[in-house]
Amino acid sequence: MTSSTTVRSPHRLYGRGGELAIIQGLLTRLRQGDGGALVLAAPPGLGRTALLREAASAHRSRGPVLYGTASAAGTAAATASADSAGLPDPVGPAACTGPAARAASAGRAGSADRGGRATHAAPADRAGPVPALEPFTPEPLTPEELLARLRDGSTGRPLLVCADDAHAWDPACRTALAAAARRLGPGSGVGILIAADDGPAFAELPTRRLGPLDEDASAALLDRLAGAGAGATTDPLDPVVRAELLREGAGNPRLLTALLGHLTPGRLTGRTPLPSPLPGAEGVLEAYAYRLDALPAPARALLLLAAAAQEHEPAGAGTDALLLLRAGTRAGLPRDFLDDALFGPAATEGLLQRAGSRVHFSPPLAARAVLHHTPPARRRAAHELLAALLGEAGGRAGTLAALAQRACAAPGPDHALAARLEAAATAPYSHAERSSALARAAVLTPDPPLRSARFAAAAEQAAHAGDPDRARALLARTAAPAETGSGLAPTTGGPGLAPYVHGLLALRSGPAVDAHEALLAAAALLGPHDPGRALHALLGAADAAWVRGDAGGYLEAMGRVDPTPYGDVFASYRAGMCAVLAGRTAEGHALLRRCLDPDGSAEGHPVLRRCPDPAGLLRAGVAALVLGEVAAACRIGARALGAVRTRGPEVLLPQALEYLAYAELRAGLHAAARAHALEGLHAARRTGQPNSSARLHAVLALAASVEGPAEACAAHCDAALAGAVPHGLAQPATLATWARGRADLAVGRPEEAAARLGPLVRPGPRQGHFAVRTLAVPCYVEAVVLGGRGGELSSVVDEFAAWADRTADPQAPAQLARCRALTAPADEADARYAEALAHHDRAGGDFERARTLLLYGQWLRRRRRTREARTPLRDALVAFQRCSARAWAERAGGELRAAGEPVAGAVRDTGGDGVLSALTPQQQRIARCVAEGATNREVALRLSLSPRTVDHHLRNVFAALSVRSRTELARLLGPQTSPMPRTPRTPLSPQSPQGP
Repeated sequence: MTSSTTVRSPHRLYGRGGELAIIQGLLTRLRQGDGGALVLAAPPGLGRTALLREAASAHRSRGPVLYGTASAAGTAAATASADSAGLPDPVGPAACTGPAARAASAGRAGSADRGGRATHAAPADRAGPVPALEPFTPEPLTPEELLARLRDGSTGRPLLVCADDAHAWDPACRTALAAAARRLGPGSGVGILIAADDGPAFAELPTRRLGPLDEDASAALLDRLAGAGAGATTDPLDPVVRAELLREGAGNPRLLTALLGHLTPGRLTGRTPLPSPLPGAEGVLEAYAYRLDALPAPARALLLLAAAAQEHEPAGAGTDALLLLRAGTRAGLPRDFLDDALFGPAATEGLLQRAGSRVHFSPPLAARAVLHHTPPARRRAAHELLAALLGEAGGRAGTLAALAQRACAAPGPDHALAARLEAAATAPYSHAERSSALARAAVLTPDPPLRSARFAAAAEQAAHAGDPDRARALLARTAAPAETGSGLAPTTGGPGLAPYVHGLLALRSGPAVDAHEALLAAAALLGPHDPGRALHALLGAADAAWVRGDAGGYLEAMGRVDPTPYGDVFASYRAGMCAVLAGRTAEGHALLRRCLDPDGSAEGHPVLRRCPDPAGLLRAGVAALVLGEVAAACRIGARALGAVRTRGPEVLLPQALEYLAYAELRAGLHAAARAHALEGLHAARRTGQPNSSARLHAVLALAASVEGPAEACAAHCDAALAGAVPHGLAQPATLATWARGRADLAVGRPEEAAARLGPLVRPGPRQGHFAVRTLAVPCYVEAVVLGGRGGELSSVVDEFAAWADRTADPQAPAQLARCRALTAPADEADARYAEALAHHDRAGGDFERARTLLLYGQWLRRRRRTREARTPLRDALVAFQRCSARAWAERAGGELRAAGEPVAGAVRDTGGDGVLSALTPQQQRIARCVAEGATNREVALRLSLSPRTVDHHLRNVFAALSVRSRTELARLLGPQTSPMPRTPRTPLSPQSPQGP
């Protein structure tokens, strides 16, 4: 493969890397003298023509290109590249005509030119201008004669034939082309690329089916188009407009280009409201017309019923096959035809596909094309038929659907129907269904204030459904709020509802301070007429303040809450949290315990059995974590997760998984925490909650600081900070920094760990979040002591001791004793370590106990009590291995080897032919550290040795490996170790291996 045959697009084809690679393979075989054929099958607008033109452009320098397409006049037309001037017209038969050719040409003509070249217009011709198309006029040929003409016309050079819109050619042309393509093979020197609709005409040829662009490719294309062309604006696309274009574009490049081309700069930047529906889709939708017109009347009628039936369903859900069967029967369609159409794709040429009890359009855009191509009177008749059938079914399941169908059939505003839709849009319908119904009610509402309120209510339900883009688009259709809430139903709320939804969206995806202020303002507006939403607004404002680390803001929001109507448990939660943040910890803890055990029975936390509300369970979980009752927090978190899964809303799933994962981290269940946090991360991305993503990345970073690898911990830390810092999320920023410091400790970098953790735990402007910074104190104390940085630790340890006295966290007493052992004089440390291990034996938890054993073993070895050190180090190694803490196990194994005990399978020699086998375990550790760039003093601190001992061992390493400098040692060991962050010092002579 050479660069001359590589398919390169001067205007990038987004999301088509796989197709370009397949075309590249065909062109490579063609350059080598072989032939072949490939069909690019796709509905209109997905870029099959652009791929053909890219292939033609790539091959033009290697041989002739014959490009044939369906002309607007209904004939097949061809052009030869500049390199094939004079090539006789080889393609027959004459006059490839038909209505499909006209439809295909019209479909292309309907696309806007604004930036369209980026995906589906012809690229700039690098070999010269593209010649004008000329009609085919020769007599009809057999496939054999066609191949012979192609070979003769190629003049011995590899010939590429590009057949565009081949489905629109008449049957004789298609048959000849398909038969000729089947005969290509080794030595033929002819390649045929066919772009066609996904029909049966070329079913026997190798086929690549193009799907819609994925979300990332569509977004990249939209950004490219918005910055290109004569109509481009200097201002960025409004985020709401961008999301609406991506949703309406449905991954179709031509449709996305057309929609963008019909919007003015004011609409693109959000200064002017968007029209509904968006203009510009007509050309692409009309391109489907030829397939619809070619179908028999029963098939067209069934497609109309299927498209109309999807209108009351959530996006992508298709329609119910039984409903479609009943509708088809009511419409008079033959039962045999309905069975064939619903149980096999042939009757509708594959446009309808059945999956279980649901029927879907393939491609999905075909449903919109069917409705667009059908006269309004027939559309209304289909909706009225479906509404009647759904109404006959009775029950709540059919009520909202029947009303939605009646709304689709309504010729204009209908106040009574809008009111019925609004009244029906309540539980147990899903939030997505309620949002759709309320949006339809708003469209039917003639009164502007009421219409805006209903759009705001629809936006609220979309936000609860985890569709923030849809919520923002609905909010954009609200006008200024009415001065009063009179006349508005409870579903729609009134003044303050739109600010409330804005605040909810900011809480999940924007700066926390914005969410705090917006929700406080919304609560003030909602309070007089909608106390329920006002309460949720204040709780949301408190959440925003909490994640910012703003205790004053939390107290302000919770102080405005009147707990009287909401029961004793909620009142205890509110008062307890406020007392804790106000410094009245004992009082607050007593109140919070009532949230877990309201009867005072202490029998298994009755809240686990009696509270069905997911939000109430999540608050109970927060109370348990504040108390330090980590086992209870895990149980409550699991119950809350179950409640969210069964009752919803979907938007709470990331939060439930985050709380459970954090509780499991506190309980030492790192693997379970990782699994739940990963699921939560996927849920946060699915429901558009980047702030939850940042918090879950922080939890995953903490899990990776235990389990490894270090690269995963660093990646999650970076992701957490990238989301937390711009939005002012102090809590995940603190957790991520703690995780990175703990990971530094795992690999023996205490100085780096101390530098990271110091600002978090000490007073100052960079102090960490008030709820979690104390948890990082044991790591900080360990880092300072092992790093030999000195400094006063008594104030930090005293603060941790005060917290340990208040909390019920079972690990706190052991961690406190460990901190005191690290800072104690030599004659007291032994007893402090024993005290810490006794606490660990009562509390359980492998990881924290193993860390204490590791530090105790290190201390013993540093005191030259090597034989005594082996037992705690061996126990630490086993415990780390049991909880999959790989980096920590490696550190413990190194200490154990340094104490003179071999560790099976722990010595890794990746530097070549047993290069380290001649060294003792201690010498191996020193050699690796020096190869990383560490000085003798740094090696001594890391391995708990004296600098003189390191100097002695390093001289022996130089002699055993026959190296003369530290540089030679690093070169000999190769890339087996990660480089130290410091620059290696100047190599020294073999007579003086000691560094500065």
